Amino acid sequence: MTKALEGVRILDMTHVQAGPTGTQLLAWMGADVIKVELPGRGDITRGQLQDVKGADSLYFTMLNSNKRSITVNMKAPKGKAVLEALVRRCDVIMENFGPGVLDRAGFTWEHFQELNPRIIYASIKGFGPGPYVDCKAYENVAQCMGGSASTTGWEDGPPTVTGAQIGDSGTGVHTIAGVLAALYQRERTGRGQRVEVAMTDSVLNLCRVKMRDQQRIMKGPLSEYPNKDFGDAVPRAGNASGGGQPGAALRCAPGGPNDYVYVIIQPPSWEPLMKLCGREELITDPGFATPQARLPKIPECFSIIEKWTITRTKFEVMAALNEADVPCGPILSMKDIYEDKSLYNRGFLVEVDHPTRGRYVQVGSPINLSDSPVEVKRSPLLGEHTDEILGWLGYGADEIAAMHKEGAV
Repeated sequence: MTKALEGVRILDMTHVQAGPTGTQLLAWMGADVIKVELPGRGDITRGQLQDVKGADSLYFTMLNSNKRSITVNMKAPKGKAVLEALVRRCDVIMENFGPGVLDRAGFTWEHFQELNPRIIYASIKGFGPGPYVDCKAYENVAQCMGGSASTTGWEDGPPTVTGAQIGDSGTGVHTIAGVLAALYQRERTGRGQRVEVAMTDSVLNLCRVKMRDQQRIMKGPLSEYPNKDFGDAVPRAGNASGGGQPGAALRCAPGGPNDYVYVIIQPPSWEPLMKLCGREELITDPGFATPQARLPKIPECFSIIEKWTITRTKFEVMAALNEADVPCGPILSMKDIYEDKSLYNRGFLVEVDHPTRGRYVQVGSPINLSDSPVEVKRSPLLGEHTDEILGWLGYGADEIAAMHKEGAV
């Protein structure tokens, strides 16, 4: 069976997380992703947070599966020539270097177009055009400047970043949407184009409901938020969604740090919830019977429900609430998820063999195509495919040996 992106070649000049997240998705969809790395070192994450001495870190392996690796020194004349040959043969270039790095090395958009008018050049940067365009950004910087941190956490606590990598991985996914659109448009025009995505822009896009609430708060307090006081900016609202349906994380047995279940009170949920909690009298009580009556008493409502949830495990609560058609979700720790056999059975968690670090668990593709199933393969060793790719570009054995000796590859 052919893959969705079979025949598409990606020149992957990305590193760390934002870019590799995106190119890995393309590789899972069938593209030939050629990862360009610096000889002798490679992607810096190969050596970061190592848990097995002398082996690539999990940070690297989990973001670079299904790719081929070539080592190229783009400062060496012959190394630069190799990169130019790759540009001529590839469909997409992706990079997330610091601002101006590739331009200063002579690899400008104009030069890429001269080499290959059909090339799609995708760049990930910290910021879009404006006062911060030349500044570097990292995951938490993007979360802070994209609006996420100021709206995350508790009313009386500091701004808080989320554990989800919305700045890095979120930007990588946004970039792939642009790359796929550019590939589709190229089918009609025959021309490549620039794709530019900023990390802070991607974070703000994921926080669009908070921009919605910023405009609403200018007209008065937000009744859907549990906060007592409102200023002129969207507040931190704890675990409340602010979306109109009250929700809270409630304690469960046996009382561990993640023994909680998130419960949402929708209008049809009140009756079954009160029956489960043994408080049937509140179904018709005028002080609780309607959403309008409950709104000023939301903390009390959840306290009533928590007196029931705390007597059961989070999985028992989930089973009972789903039986009653009440939206809920247990708080799953990473250990819970790692040990969830159903995720392995459906191929979303995959055990992968690696020649130097042994077996490890890889998160699989969150995107499923019926005619392009994903087979998760291990990440490449540093420069593992250098000679193979150089041969594909037309270099002979003697030329390849000479380039290795000169440090060009």
